[in-house]
Amino acid sequence: MPASEVHVLAAADPVGAFDDAHRSGHPIALPTSGTTGRPRTVVRSTASWTDSFAAVGDLTGTTAASRVWLPGPVTATMNLFAAVHARAVGATLVDRLADATHAHLTPAALHRLLADGADLTGRTLVVAGDRVDAATAERVAAAGARLHHYYGAAELSFVAWGEHADALRPFPGVEVEARDGQLWVRSPFVADGHLEPEHHLTSEGGWTTVGDRGTVVDGRVVVHGRAGGITTAGATVRVADVEGVLRPLATGDLVVVGLPHPDLGELVAAAVTDAADVSRLTALAREHLAPAQRPRRWLHLDPLPLTGADKVDRAAVRAALEAAR
Repeated sequence: MPASEVHVLAAADPVGAFDDAHRSGHPIALPTSGTTGRPRTVVRSTASWTDSFAAVGDLTGTTAASRVWLPGPVTATMNLFAAVHARAVGATLVDRLADATHAHLTPAALHRLLADGADLTGRTLVVAGDRVDAATAERVAAAGARLHHYYGAAELSFVAWGEHADALRPFPGVEVEARDGQLWVRSPFVADGHLEPEHHLTSEGGWTTVGDRGTVVDGRVVVHGRAGGITTAGATVRVADVEGVLRPLATGDLVVVGLPHPDLGELVAAAVTDAADVSRLTALAREHLAPAQRPRRWLHLDPLPLTGADKVDRAAVRAALEAAR
């Protein structure tokens, strides 16, 4: 990996830093959303973004006449991309939905707008970070807006695009196939790799995977989620990383699972075998974990349920946490 990566998010103006890196031909380094216990910094060429600009513009109708609202932080990769794309096409960034023709949102932000009865008439909404189901897409259409939903990953960029999660098809220029239930991508938009030596992209013959589960049927990409991951408010939390931090701090055993949540997608939850660990680990989680990683529901569960193979039955743990709500 070259030593001249530009850490654009460390700059006062990340969009300007991206433009400078593009002009100078330097790759950029982008930390992931901060939801994993170990740091992960994706390194990519600027062309792996700019080469997709034309397709994104065509799909969303973003032009120099557009006014783009980005309510989320530019430190999130999807928002930085949207800001860089807007500047590249000459669109104007605005501070309010009321002034916007286009908005880039997480599903949680979209649900808040719908719940608040926001005026979406005539606006184009680009939503990513978690699933948007067909029922939500219908609510957006009824509100007079046009919804674009895409699936991607920090290392892969755009993978599939559609009206909602059940209507995704490969992004222009991208091939997607499923191998043993795992999604593999062949794409010009894939990152070069990671800065950290312990992380690496899984590639084979020009195809790359980040471990997401799914199927491809009649050209339609169905994403089932990342193995061992919890998607909450658009961020992917790796269960192994959370357990790796909390288990050494626990007196008893501990298991982390995701619970369904109507607004956030999923909620991080934990079960412990020592009742005293509930209060202890709640405090320690604030010290040792990023906000998205911290369990929001706790349960004393002793013993932990096991499968026939003598492994923790995570489905049973999840059901116990659901029943204890």
